[in-house]
Amino acid sequence: MDTLIKTWEPRFQKFAAVLLRVALGYLFFTQLWWKAPPTFGCRPDFKFTAADASGKLQRTSGLCDWVGIESVWASRPHPVFVANLDNKGNPEIAIDIGLLAKGNGAFLDGFVKPNIRWFGYAIFGMEAFIFVTMFFGLFTRLGALIAIAQSAQLWVGLSGIGNPVEWEWSYNFFVFVSLWALAYAPGRVFGLDVLLRARLLPLAEKGNRAARVLLWLT
Repeated sequence: MDTLIKTWEPRFQKFAAVLLRVALGYLFFTQLWWKAPPTFGCRPDFKFTAADASGKLQRTSGLCDWVGIESVWASRPHPVFVANLDNKGNPEIAIDIGLLAKGNGAFLDGFVKPNIRWFGYAIFGMEAFIFVTMFFGLFTRLGALIAIAQSAQLWVGLSGIGNPVEWEWSYNFFVFVSLWALAYAPGRVFGLDVLLRARLLPLAEKGNRAARVLLWLT
């Protein structure tokens, strides 16, 4: 039994690492097409979702829809890590990230919305890059850093909102899996980083600084 465990445990760990890496990449791949350039799924006038006088959302479409939703919810209660221990009344455990949400809303209103016609390309490009790095195991740590930034922004803006209902833990896991990818550099297992590292390692050992940086990013 011990021999069997020693033989199969490392193989299973490698399989799980590859599966999780590819799944993270494919997740971002599936989210590219509803906000594809040049319109990013927005209406011709690039109108954003907003709340009417009663607080009800007036939905639009595409990236403009979700940026608008984040903007509206920036000024509303924003608890995360919620646990209702008795399933009655307000949750007993929660952390309010209202200040982060307001900062995110200010960024969206002051920068993203006015520049959506070009900033949409940046959002699409970031998520496309994450897909390539994770799916093919190429510069996975660099992809993980970008995935952390993108996931954290989505977490602040959308986790646990009530309309539309967004399950908080879907966004929590975005961040946690991206952190895992940064820590474990899964492209080193059946990824293109294996080939890249074989070329970079001799250069890094000779003191090449650029090679050292690139080596860390794989």
